[in-house]
Amino acid sequence: MAFADEGGVSFWIPGLFGSFAASPLQAGWAFTAINYYTNVAGGGQVAAEREVTIGRLSPSVAISLNANVHANAELGFVIPNYTFDTKVFGGQMNVGVLAAAGRASTALAGTITAGVGPFTATKAGQITDVTDGFGDLVPIASLRWNSGVNNFMIYGTGDIPVGTYSSTDLANLGIGHGAADGGVSYTFLDPKIGQEFSVTTGVTYNTVNHSTGYQNGIDWHLDWGLSQFVSKEAFFGAVGYVYDQLTADRGSLPIISPVYSRVLGVGPQIGFIVPVGGVQTYLNFKAYGEWDGHDRPSGFNTWVSLSLSPAPQTPTSSATAATKAMLGK
Repeated sequence: MAFADEGGVSFWIPGLFGSFAASPLQAGWAFTAINYYTNVAGGGQVAAEREVTIGRLSPSVAISLNANVHANAELGFVIPNYTFDTKVFGGQMNVGVLAAAGRASTALAGTITAGVGPFTATKAGQITDVTDGFGDLVPIASLRWNSGVNNFMIYGTGDIPVGTYSSTDLANLGIGHGAADGGVSYTFLDPKIGQEFSVTTGVTYNTVNHSTGYQNGIDWHLDWGLSQFVSKEAFFGAVGYVYDQLTADRGSLPIISPVYSRVLGVGPQIGFIVPVGGVQTYLNFKAYGEWDGHDRPSGFNTWVSLSLSPAPQTPTSSATAATKAMLGK
């Protein structure tokens, strides 16, 4: 494998968290649907003019490898989740699970040039693979605390490798191994000035892929979102992420080791929050352009998210309820 995170695919999808990451939730059931599209490419000299001596009497063999990969995927995520009314350690507890389905396509083209003395030979080829199916299951649990305009969250999640995966395929929707991820989040939200800022950071530990004997390194990720409300229902802003591998993968060939993945992303967002009856509807559009990709394909990705949750009580209804309670009615 020429890319870190076993083919350049990590458990954590950069951009999964954004604005309002740690905001308070209403107790009860909620549902989120996401359309995610990504288009990435990568290439370069993965091993430049490495000399290998074959036997005591053999001349030096110069080997040059060059590979280019292009991949795209369109996935649908669904996240049913539930927020408990009873506080846990003084915070709101939320549990849910992410499931995915869609299509992934990968094309790999490359050349290898070998030279012995004055003689050289070059071989080129291309492989294309398309996969339809389901992704892995991702359970997630979080605790949230609120103090005025400041909101805090801790979360834990992981990967249950039940999705469509084959170690002989270039394109996969499952990652072929388990993972555990945890982190913290902070949201500043001031309704008086209509401003919001959120940042979420965490680390991922990956288990061994028993189909390949490969183990991804420990990954660190940071997602952020910034928004300004232009009305009570609409806002615009920016989003971004940093993804960096802290430890190298295990199981890659010595000729390309060590491999660490890294990528940065930033882009615009726009959103709408509209209570309809007893349901609060949240619609968000965001897009990321990537750069500084290292041992990982980079490009762009887009997100369209729709969330349905219980609508919050209005200040009027809360005040009325408090007045009735004081009067014993």
